[in-house]
Amino acid sequence: MHAAKNYIVGLTGGIGSGKSAAADIFRSLGVQTVNADELSREVVAVGQPALEEIAEHFGRNILSTEGSLDRAALRKIIFSDREAKAWLENLLHPLIAKLLQERLTETSSAYTILESPLLFETEQHKFVDRVLVIDVDEQTQLSRAMARDGSDKAVIQSIIAAQISRDERIRRADDVVSNEGNLNQLKEHIEALHDHYRGIVTT
Repeated sequence: MHAAKNYIVGLTGGIGSGKSAAADIFRSLGVQTVNADELSREVVAVGQPALEEIAEHFGRNILSTEGSLDRAALRKIIFSDREAKAWLENLLHPLIAKLLQERLTETSSAYTILESPLLFETEQHKFVDRVLVIDVDEQTQLSRAMARDGSDKAVIQSIIAAQISRDERIRRADDVVSNEGNLNQLKEHIEALHDHYRGIVTT
């Protein structure tokens, strides 16, 4: 059940695992990517109906002075309120899924990467032929995410807790790349997988 004619590889991993770095490497190899996080921003951009619904539900103070969504303020609400999180997901996930399918049909490289931190949680794995997980342990997640985002430890831990477990993610993967090393090591892993995926789609 995937939305496009070409072969789709779902790229996922926990916060701070290095998904974005892996996607960058795939792009440098000529592979087109669709980023679910970027699409999630598109559906709540200024002028989009979903943004108005969010403001009506949570109050206008969820908007910045420019009228755009204050994502940090919204994140604080939904990670402390399960019902608020469920309401937001029910609004946004179908919109993101629809846009996702449209974008996947527009790609033209031999295979396409769907980069999604919530590939399993949002059932976006149903749109892919294969799943690649970038894996690190929780301590690495915490240190990298805190350094990157400037968030405190409790916020990062709550994000990790909201995602499926590391063990479950690995169990459901077709390919797993450990990213405990440096960028050059990650590049070697991705280049090997690129050759493997190209082999799959040409046989």
